[in-house]
Amino acid sequence: MIEEIFYFIQLLISITVHEFFHSWAADSLGDPTPRLAGRLTLNPLAHIDFFWTILLPILLRISGSPVVFGAAKPVPFNPHFLKDKKWGPFIIALAGPLSNFILAIVFSFSLKMLVYFNGGFLNSSLRIIALFLEVGVMVNVILGMFNLIPIPPLDGSKILYVFLSSSGRIQLAELERVGFVLVALFLFFAGETFWNVVEYVLSYLLPRSF
Repeated sequence: MIEEIFYFIQLLISITVHEFFHSWAADSLGDPTPRLAGRLTLNPLAHIDFFWTILLPILLRISGSPVVFGAAKPVPFNPHFLKDKKWGPFIIALAGPLSNFILAIVFSFSLKMLVYFNGGFLNSSLRIIALFLEVGVMVNVILGMFNLIPIPPLDGSKILYVFLSSSGRIQLAELERVGFVLVALFLFFAGETFWNVVEYVLSYLLPRSF
């Protein structure tokens, strides 16, 4: 039960930081839209979407899906305000997943230090802290890697966008109308493969035992 609670707390933290970094990147590049929309904040209430942030993770957890993820309300931005109109959207899109990988590394380092300075043996109180950090690593790796998948509306599609021709960009934008279906199909057909990749990354970030 406590692991479930930690999972959703970490998911809320990770999503909030993810969206904040999107907003911060846009604001830094000259677009005030996210700030004016109240999204340049670490207050999770500004980013929560009932379906994507709350209901979807619960449904995936209940269904036993190997990949449990969530999302927030998309951060609005206006590319016309950006100082660099070509690479600006790329940087904004990349900022979200990058923030999750940074968080994963911070949690991983904290967990390994906790284990190291206690000789690999943790009492019950320290185990609770270790579990919270472990879940934080897992959630952020899943969220960061999942968002890099180049399927609209995920960040990976916006990262890919800058490398496509004009016709390719139009086709990619049109796919956003059926983005949810494509994401569902990806999870159905490639969910296990994705999870295997996640586990491979986690094997380097998590201590073997504690």
